[in-house]
Amino acid sequence: METNKERILVVDDEASIRRILETRLSMIGYEVVTAADGEEAIATFHESNPDLVVLDVMMPKLDGYGVCQELRKESDIPIIMLTALGDVADRITGLELGADDYVVKPFSPKELEARIRSVLRRVDKNGMPGIPSSGVLQIATIRIDTNKRQVYKGDERIRLTGMEFSLLELLVSRSGEPFSRSEILQEVWGYTPERHVDTRVVDVHISRLRAKLEEDPSNPELILTARGTGYLFQRILEPGEEP
Repeated sequence: METNKERILVVDDEASIRRILETRLSMIGYEVVTAADGEEAIATFHESNPDLVVLDVMMPKLDGYGVCQELRKESDIPIIMLTALGDVADRITGLELGADDYVVKPFSPKELEARIRSVLRRVDKNGMPGIPSSGVLQIATIRIDTNKRQVYKGDERIRLTGMEFSLLELLVSRSGEPFSRSEILQEVWGYTPERHVDTRVVDVHISRLRAKLEEDPSNPELILTARGTGYLFQRILEPGEEP
């Protein structure tokens, strides 16, 4: 009987890259569908309902940024972008548009496989210490349901990507305690301390979270900056506890 494999959509205009990734990812247990340009990517996304998208930036018809924007209008699916070597602007722009992670071209297939495993693992449900047994936290008008991985602001559901939710869940699990950027990269993205990574991955995701959750993102009250360290979530008081 066929098992339910996780399906990955690989989008790249280079046929050689599509073939290599399709072969390698299939060998390690994923189902792979491919697209050669941005328009085909969106059509294939709707047809195949993938679990993750590997998305090249430079493509004909519609570039990776445009595809990322279109997908984020309707889906929280994990997106890993393939960006040009040394082009920092590519990476930051992709993250700002909603990508969860990036891999720099030319890349090692093993590196991409590791990023895929890490992102898919993080968007799965997993409990955190410091989260109530009910899985539900109420902070002012914000309600966080860690069981359903959903966030509400008042009665309105706020759409977060899987990695955004994992980042929020991590900060909330030790509210009032600062996390360094390196610690966040290790806990949420699975980057080891020895591996040099642009810490702006964290800064961009924090900025996106603030834009979605804070009343005034330029003067945050929930997700605070720990000067010289990183970030922390405001201390969550226990019931009956005085501030």
